Amino acid sequence: MDTSYSITELEGGARRQYINARQVFLGLRQAEKEVKSFEGTMFWREVDGRGYLIRAARGGAQKGFGARSPDTELIFEKFHSRKNELEQRLANLREKMAQNVRLNKAMLLERVDKTIIDILNAITDSGLDQCLTVVGTNALYAYEAAAGVRIDDEHLATEDLDLLWDNRKRLTLATREKITPTGLLGLLKRVDKTFELLRPTQLYTAMNAAGYQIDIIRRLGPGSDREPAQLIENSEDFWAVSARNADWLLSAPKFEAVVVGTNGEMANMMTVDPRAFALFKVWMAQDRDREPLKKTRDANQAKVVVQLIQKYFPNLSFEDIKVFPTEVRHMIGRP
Repeated sequence: MDTSYSITELEGGARRQYINARQVFLGLRQAEKEVKSFEGTMFWREVDGRGYLIRAARGGAQKGFGARSPDTELIFEKFHSRKNELEQRLANLREKMAQNVRLNKAMLLERVDKTIIDILNAITDSGLDQCLTVVGTNALYAYEAAAGVRIDDEHLATEDLDLLWDNRKRLTLATREKITPTGLLGLLKRVDKTFELLRPTQLYTAMNAAGYQIDIIRRLGPGSDREPAQLIENSEDFWAVSARNADWLLSAPKFEAVVVGTNGEMANMMTVDPRAFALFKVWMAQDRDREPLKKTRDANQAKVVVQLIQKYFPNLSFEDIKVFPTEVRHMIGRP
């Protein structure tokens, strides 16, 4: 298949809108983090006729800062002043983002299924973006967004989202608290309550009522099978399935881009470096065990991404991706 016409550049107005919307989105994300650090309140508590400064967290925990004094009064004043300032900034950015959502649709920037956008934002909010990486066809949305182009839909059509779990990393306590006790499946159900695991034979896959699938895969390597196959130990949650040579993808550089949903909303996608994507697809296209129809699709996707790299990311060299065997890197000229 000739893929020379598979890439179309965005026109100037659409490019400018994407850049502006991305800036607002990233500012909104930062503001949300800062506001969270000021959750709860700070107040004075009277004890034996004397005031003491107390910080109450959202969950109910409290911390004392000492008796009323010029220093504690300054802490109190700075806390509420900064909290009000951040909350106003957050409100302004949310209003600005709502405008950009409408503009994204007006400029025909919408691309990614709304369900994926919601899942990506839920993953980021929970802190799981540090151990769950988007792999497979959906990664193409990140590459085209960063390059300011559109890849033909025939290369993008997919009814599933593949997430690669880096089971070498431990979840932070904060992340565990956010996804316990319902686990990753519970997180998906917050996005769409119809998601269910494909029991009993395919516990690495969840599907919603619309037939959209989420697959959780993990590395297959020395010692990996002795490690837990769940993010959180929960009999009702996902069990990640091991995938051949997933170590290549886990060890390759990561790639981030803000993508636009079919509803105009945005999300940050953490995926693999486009060179790693192309190399992995080349290897899959020549794998004897791969289905013939999928091998053709793999080869065409590899060709498209190589074109993207050559024209829009010329600083990326395939020789620098040392995690892939030399024989795989040498395949890139003949995907």
